Amino acid sequence: MTQRTPTHSPNGGGMLLGLIGVAIFSQTLPFTRMAVAEFDALFVALGRAVIAAVLALGLLALRGALSAERRPQGRQWLRLIVTAIGVVVGFPVFSSLAMREVPAAHGAIVIGLLPLATAVFAAWFGQERPSFAFWLSALAGSALVVGFALWQGAGGLQHADWYLFAAVVLGALGYAEGGKLSRELGGLETISWALVVSLPLLVPVVAWLTHHQADAIAVASPRAWLGMAYVSVFSMFIGFLFWYAGLAKGGVARVGQIQLLQPFLTLAGGALILGEPLDAATVGFAIAVIAVVALGRRAAVGGTSVGATANTRLNTRPTVPGRFH
Repeated sequence: MTQRTPTHSPNGGGMLLGLIGVAIFSQTLPFTRMAVAEFDALFVALGRAVIAAVLALGLLALRGALSAERRPQGRQWLRLIVTAIGVVVGFPVFSSLAMREVPAAHGAIVIGLLPLATAVFAAWFGQERPSFAFWLSALAGSALVVGFALWQGAGGLQHADWYLFAAVVLGALGYAEGGKLSRELGGLETISWALVVSLPLLVPVVAWLTHHQADAIAVASPRAWLGMAYVSVFSMFIGFLFWYAGLAKGGVARVGQIQLLQPFLTLAGGALILGEPLDAATVGFAIAVIAVVALGRRAAVGGTSVGATANTRLNTRPTVPGRFH
């Protein structure tokens, strides 16, 4: 009997998981801006990774994933390092540096290019083959984002824009590689191990930063600590649990399209948290981008059967006490 290969469902759970992750990520820039107003940008970027890594280590222990038979193997360690360079170190460092200089609304527009960059890396790695219609929807959505930036007067490159572009490239690299790896390790394990493998480098650096900025840290306001707590627990850990699970189930290129919504969710958060302006034109652009994302969901994405691979990997693992299902 010939076994039929499952295909992606436009209404699959991967899209919902990805949307929850994006909603969490969308508030990263406003809360980062709150934190870097009083903390050093590198302390915020790397300190949040250390906090999230401690949480990840606890999750791995709870799930029994620290045992020899369940640890990453061979080249998976190298791929975890690549993922960590992108999403544990690269994106947080450059976005934190940018938030010292520009509003969260400005950063949200440039970071809006992440979906296209993620799809480019996914296609480059050769695991997914987005269709022509998919590329058109991705380009259209990105053009809307750039058009919005130009309309807002952000078309001229500022110093912070280079930080944001670097954050986009490294973030997309981490999303694409981590999304591929989550098919083998599972979404929870992928981001958890990416955080844990970063600890040997991050701990001494954060300890040094803490020592040299002890006075500023001691007098920081509750608002700054709230920003630090959000980016550490939600942006750096909980959001990724949903995000990588969505990438594994729905495919890197397809689920990555949801990030086209992130700039507008960030704008809404910036308006509520930081008092940044939100007008009718912004809402209009948001509606247009949502329409493009809806078209992108319907566009065919060829390549491996991601959902099937991820489900097979997850379902063949032994059940352990406390493991999430």
